[in-house]
Amino acid sequence: MLVKVDPDLCIGCALCEDTCPEVFLLDDDGIARVITESPEPESYGDVEGCVELCPVEAISITAS
Repeated sequence: MLVKVDPDLCIGCALCEDTCPEVFLLDDDGIARVITESPEPESYGDVEGCVELCPVEAISITAS
């Protein structure tokens, strides 16, 4: 699993950081960024939840 955030879409709501802080972090501009592009399998469910929770669909995952 590879995780990406589109910074042009992100509105900085922080749902991803709150749900999965080991993968997402809001930067100084209030935009989410991925700090772990290839998370451990035990985080997959949380990351998939973040994709569903993101109100602007800024988070995407692809197979690694």
